[in-house]
Amino acid sequence: MLHHIRILTALAVLVAGLIPAQAVESVRVPLDAQAIDLTKMIDGYHSEGDRLLVSTAPGSDGIVRRIEVRAREEGTRPSWIVFALTNDTSEQIERLIVAPHFRLVGSGVIWPDLGASRISAITASQGFPPEREESADADVFRLTLDPGTTVTYVGELRTPNLPQLYLWEPDAYKDKITSLALYKGIVIGVAGLLALFLTIVFVVRGAVIFPAAAALAWTVLAYVCIDFGFWGKLFGIEGQSDRIWRAGAEAILAATLVVFLFAYLNLSRWHVRASHVAAAWLIFLAALVGLAVYDAPVAAGVARISLATIAAVGFVLILYLAIHGYDRAVMLIPAWFLLLVWIIGAAFAVTGALTNDLVSPALIGGLVLIVMLIGFTIMQNAFVGGGLGQAVVSDTDRKALALTGSGDIIFDWDVAADRVFVSPEVETQLGLPAGALEGPAAAWLDVLHPLERERFRACLDTMLEQRRGRINQDFRLRAADGQHVWFRLKARPVVSTDNEVIRIVGSLSDVTEAKTSEERLLHDAVHDNLTGLPNRELFLDRLEAALTLAQTDAGIRPTVVSIDVDRFKQVNEAVGLSAGDSILLTLARRLSRILKPQDTLARLSADEFAAVIISESETEQITALANVVRRVASTPVTFGDREIPMTASIGLSLYDPQLHAKNEDMLKDAEIAMRHGKRLGGNRIEVFRASMRTLRTDRFGLAADLRRALDRNEIKMFFQPIVRLEDRTVAGFEALPRWDHPRLGRLASNEFRQIAEESGAIVDLGVFALERAARELSAWQRALDVDPPIFASVNISSRHLLRHDLLHDVKAALSRAGVAHASLKLEFTESLVMENPEFAAQILTRLRELGAGLWLDDFGAGYSSLAYLQRFPFDAIKIDRSFVRHSRTGARPVILRSLVALAHDLGMEVVAKGAESESDAIELYQLGCEYAEGFAFGQPLSAIDARKLVGAATIAA
Repeated sequence: MLHHIRILTALAVLVAGLIPAQAVESVRVPLDAQAIDLTKMIDGYHSEGDRLLVSTAPGSDGIVRRIEVRAREEGTRPSWIVFALTNDTSEQIERLIVAPHFRLVGSGVIWPDLGASRISAITASQGFPPEREESADADVFRLTLDPGTTVTYVGELRTPNLPQLYLWEPDAYKDKITSLALYKGIVIGVAGLLALFLTIVFVVRGAVIFPAAAALAWTVLAYVCIDFGFWGKLFGIEGQSDRIWRAGAEAILAATLVVFLFAYLNLSRWHVRASHVAAAWLIFLAALVGLAVYDAPVAAGVARISLATIAAVGFVLILYLAIHGYDRAVMLIPAWFLLLVWIIGAAFAVTGALTNDLVSPALIGGLVLIVMLIGFTIMQNAFVGGGLGQAVVSDTDRKALALTGSGDIIFDWDVAADRVFVSPEVETQLGLPAGALEGPAAAWLDVLHPLERERFRACLDTMLEQRRGRINQDFRLRAADGQHVWFRLKARPVVSTDNEVIRIVGSLSDVTEAKTSEERLLHDAVHDNLTGLPNRELFLDRLEAALTLAQTDAGIRPTVVSIDVDRFKQVNEAVGLSAGDSILLTLARRLSRILKPQDTLARLSADEFAAVIISESETEQITALANVVRRVASTPVTFGDREIPMTASIGLSLYDPQLHAKNEDMLKDAEIAMRHGKRLGGNRIEVFRASMRTLRTDRFGLAADLRRALDRNEIKMFFQPIVRLEDRTVAGFEALPRWDHPRLGRLASNEFRQIAEESGAIVDLGVFALERAARELSAWQRALDVDPPIFASVNISSRHLLRHDLLHDVKAALSRAGVAHASLKLEFTESLVMENPEFAAQILTRLRELGAGLWLDDFGAGYSSLAYLQRFPFDAIKIDRSFVRHSRTGARPVILRSLVALAHDLGMEVVAKGAESESDAIELYQLGCEYAEGFAFGQPLSAIDARKLVGAATIAA
C-alpha cells in the first residue's frame, strides 16, 4: 500500500509540472565572517515547468520540510538554485547575497560569458523574505537570519549560468565596493590622462607612431570604462547592449595593437607583404566588431584568440628585429614582454585557473600600466637627439629655468635703495594686496611673527657686516586672515668691486607642510594618538621633574594615580573597537576636567591612565580627589542608543623619598596598588603599601603556602549577614573564606582567589567552604526554628563547576549536615554560567534536584542572554553593587527598578549587594528587593559571632 502511495505522489508531482529537489546541506554563518563563497555550496536545477518542489535543510528540530516555489512568469522554464543557511548564534544576522553580472575570471575563451543579470528572485522557506537592493553590476539581495534558525533559499535564475555567489556582511561589502570604486577611479583617471597626453603629443608632433599610440590608449580607456561599469553609468548601457560593447571593445583593442605594432616598427619598409597581412588582419577584426552586434560571445571569443596571437607573433617579430640591430625593437622588448605576461595572466583568469576577486581589477590596472610604458617608450624614441639635448641655453638661462621649475619665490633686497622685491605669488598666497611686501626691509617686520623679528633683523645685519655667508632660515609670515605661513629663506650677498654688499638675493619656499609634519611628529612621539594625552615617555619625564622639584621644595609632595578600566576587554567585545575608542576618549576628557593645570594626566596603555598630582599635598585632599576620579570613571558612557556601565580600579602611590628614588618606582607602586584593587573585585581605591610588593612578587610562594593552608587550619570562614528588608531580620549569611597567613596577615578571598584558580587549590577550597557553611547552617537552624528557615550561600568557582565531582560534593555536604531543603544556596556568577550555558543548565538542574538552592551572582554586570537566563533554574539573583551605588547617587534608579522587575517576572527573589546606609536599605525595599547585604548591616562575622547573632552559641559544632 505504501509503495502505491509513493507512485501516486510521484505521478501527481509530474502532472503538476513540479521538479522535486533533494534536501540541501546547510551552510553555517558565523558572526565574524565577512564573506562566504557559496558558489560551490549551491544545488542547481533546470526545470521543465514553472514550479519547483524543494526539500528544505533540516531545521533545529531535525525535520526536513518541502516547499513549492513558482516562477515569476507562468509558462516559463527557468533554472533554479537552492542553498540553505544556518544561524546557530544568539543574535540576528543580516547578510547580502551578491551575484555579479560579469566576471572576467572564468568567463571562458570560446563563447565567453559576457555578463547578464543572474537572479530574478529569491524565496525563503521561513522568516523575512529577501529584499533586492539596487546595484548596477550585481544582483544583491538582503537576507535576515533569526537566531537558531536554518533557512532554505530558492533562487530563480535569468540565465543558466551563475559564475559566482557570495554571502557578504553588509558593512564589509560596502567597504569593498568603496575601495574598489576608488581604485577604479584612479585607474580610469590614469588611463584618461595617458590618452589625452598622447593625443596632445600627436598634435604637437605629427609622427605616425603618436596617433597609433593615442588610438591604443583611447581604446584601453574605453575597455576600462566598460569593464568597470563607468560606460553604462554614463550612457545608460545595460543588458544585451553591455555585452555588445564589451565584445566590440575587445576586437578594437586587438586591432589597435596591430596598428601600433605596424606603425612603431615601420613594417612597411621591411616587406610589402607586411602591409597586406596587417590590412587583412584589420579587416577581419573590423568584421568582428560588426559580428558583435549579432553574436557578441562568438565575436568576443575570436577577439580574445586574436589578441593572444598578436601578442605572441609580435613578440617573436620584435625579438627578430632586435637581434638584427633595430633600435626601436630593442626599446620595445620590455613593454611587449610585459604585454605577453599580461596575456598569459588573462588566459589563466578567463579559463578559471586564477579565481581570486582581485585578479580582474589587477589585470585592468596592469593593462593601463603597460600602455603607459609603451607611451614612455615612444616618447623616448621620438625625442632622442632633439634640440633639448643641445647646449643652446646659457648658464644664466639654466639657472632661471631651474628656479622657475623648482617653484621657489624670488627674494631680492636692493641694499642701496633699501627696497625688497618678491614674486607676486607670495602676496597672493598670503592674501595681501599687490606690492604689500615690496619696500624697505624694515617693513617686513610687521608681517613677521613677533618671535622671529629679531632673528630676521640679525641675519640681515650680520650679512651686511661680514659681507659674506649664506642665509638659510625659516620664518613665519602673517597672512591677511591672521594665520601664519612658514617660509624658508635661502639667500647670499652680492658684493661690489669696493667690497660692499649691494644686494642680497635668494629664494623663498613654502615649508608650512614640512613644519606641520615635523610638529606633528614631535607631538605624536610623546602623546597618545587617540586621546592627545601624554604617553608613558612624557609622563615619566614630567614625573621625574616633579620628583626633582619635591627634593628642593618640601611643600611639594607628588602623588601618582594609576587608573585602569575594569572589564574593558569585555566592553570591546560587546560594543566593538570603535565604541571602545569613544569610551576611552570620553573618559580622558572627563578626567582632564577634574585635574588642575599643574597636574599631568597620561594614557599609558590601552585602558590604563595615570596622573601626577602636585596640586594637592595633604592625604585627605588626595583621597578626596581619588574619590572624585572614581565617581567620574564610574559614570556610564552613552554610545549610540545604549548606555554602557563603567567602573575603574585606582591605585595611589604617595611620595616617599626613601622608596621613590626613581620615577619608574613610583609608577610601578601605583600600578601594583591598582592591580591589587582589581584582584579585590575592581571599582576600588587602593593606597600602595610595602607589603603589596611582597604579595606581587611572591606568587609562587603564596601558591605553595595555599596548598598547605587547609592542613594547617589557616583558612577561616566568615559570614556576611543577609537581611530581610521587610522586617530587618537576619535571613541568612554569605560564607566568605579568609586566610590567616603567618607572614602577610589576614587576606580576603579576593586577594588569593586568582592564585587558588591558577594553582588548582580552588576546588579544595570550595569543598571546604561547602562543608563549613553546611555545618554552621545546621547549627543555626537547630537553634532558630523559623519559617522560612535561615540560609547560607557559598560561591562556586568555574573549575568546581566543570568537575563532575561538584554533584557528589554538594550531596555529601547536604547529607552530613541535614539542613532544610534549598537553604544551602550555591552562588554562580553570570559570566561563569554563560561560558557553557548548555552544560551549566544540566548541572544546575541536577543540583536543584539534590536539594540545593541556586543564586545568580553579580547580575547585570555581564552581557548574558535573557533567552538562556529563562532556562536556568535559579531561585534568586544578586544584583551587582555597582547598580546600588548608581541608584544611591540618583543616576540609575530606572535600571535598578527594571532589574528587580525582570527578576520578579522570572519568578526569582532579589538580593541587593552593596547596601552601605539606612537610606540604601529603604530605597531597595521600596524598589521591591527582598534581601540586601552590605556594611549597613555589619561586617563579616566569625563563625562564633554568627552563632551568637542567631542564638546558636550553645549548640555544639
